[in-house]
Amino acid sequence: MTLIKSISGIRGTIGGKAGENLTPIDVVSFSSAFCRLIQKKRNKNDIKVVIGRDARRSGEMISDLVCATLKGMGAHVVDLGLSTTPTVEISVPEEKADAGIILTASHNPGQWNALKLLNEKGEFISAAEGEEMLQLAAAADYDFANIDSLGSVVKKDYLDLHIRKILELPLVNKAAIASANLKVAVDAVNSSGGIYVPALLKALGVEMIQELYCTPNGHFPHNPEPLPEHLGDLAQLIQKESCDLGIVVDPDVDRLAFVCEDGSMFGEEYTLVAVADYVISKTPGNSVSNLSSTRALKDITVAKGMRYEAAAVGEVNVVAKMKEINAVIGGEGNGGIIYPESHYGRDALVGIALFLSHLAEKKMKISELRDSYPKYVISKNKIELDASTPVDSILEQTKSIFSDAEINTIDGVKIDFPTEWVHLRKSNTEPIIRIYAESSSKDKADELAKRVMKEIQQLVG
Repeated sequence: MTLIKSISGIRGTIGGKAGENLTPIDVVSFSSAFCRLIQKKRNKNDIKVVIGRDARRSGEMISDLVCATLKGMGAHVVDLGLSTTPTVEISVPEEKADAGIILTASHNPGQWNALKLLNEKGEFISAAEGEEMLQLAAAADYDFANIDSLGSVVKKDYLDLHIRKILELPLVNKAAIASANLKVAVDAVNSSGGIYVPALLKALGVEMIQELYCTPNGHFPHNPEPLPEHLGDLAQLIQKESCDLGIVVDPDVDRLAFVCEDGSMFGEEYTLVAVADYVISKTPGNSVSNLSSTRALKDITVAKGMRYEAAAVGEVNVVAKMKEINAVIGGEGNGGIIYPESHYGRDALVGIALFLSHLAEKKMKISELRDSYPKYVISKNKIELDASTPVDSILEQTKSIFSDAEINTIDGVKIDFPTEWVHLRKSNTEPIIRIYAESSSKDKADELAKRVMKEIQQLVG
């Protein structure tokens, strides 16, 4: 069992011993520390915090603990209850709140839960703030409120507002979507998306919806990460019911993937590519993804005469780069869409609306849309090293071996060749180098990864 403390929050498995797992004591400790951080930042104790959770079975318990702790610290809580990560993000500025907490372990299995931490803009807190929060938690540096200064808790539902804001986006073509008469299957892994995705589709004019695992009871019927190996049931349903496409989201609805009408995978790397194609064609501008995402985004952006930039892995890094170059679209290759016209956070619901608008206007099958983009395949590998291995030195020597290629070192080592790339990242928690390679076929991507792995193994000796 595991407890992971990081600058972006706290994540762990439920049960066990305090400090080793995500126990009630750990939840209270980190909720208190985060509250104190925001109180110091805003120079007041009666701060306002929005919270929301996904449907995992520990969610209600964790939510009760967080609400009570914040109230005990003198904070006023707006509890969205069963919600989504992007819904909490947009609700923070709507509520003029000082911070937000999302209770979700994202794509992790059901025994996990986590506290994701937002600032007053509804965006993830900075690395510096996260480090200060960890220090506060370690020192237990917080004061609880007396009887006259206790906070409060109110419950609100932001489902309708979130959907209304999506429908108001100029690029969301509800008329085209409704006219396309699409039949759509949805796999929401029995979490919050089971409420939000069908509601959005109906609001967009989609009348034929096949729901699969849309009961938000937290009993995940398969691994909740939206990868091809977990989507067999959805692919079968699409073919059985002659659906035009399938939509799958992770438990907190910030990752989005599609399945084609023939049951084949659209590819989560291409979720962002397709949405970016639509957005940039309508509102020309720059794009951003992280270093481990497909080159196809760069290809379509440059082809339209716009600028593409890569950011270090992590949503907060992508958002920072997007703001720096004024990107009109960005995200991550894991199916994360960040559309600034809506808000600076990964939002599968916004992604669905933009993707369906694109598909409806193109008047083509989803498999045809996929085939219209540059074809790349990513191979994901890792090398396990001895704990004494000087990983940083190994990465530095690897740069020298491939000095004839374009090298990017903002996050590990990214080696760009004319038609393919490889990205090396060291783990922060174990002696591992993760190796992502992309080429025009799986065989070529695997071959590139093996070539680099062989060089690393020779350096290790």
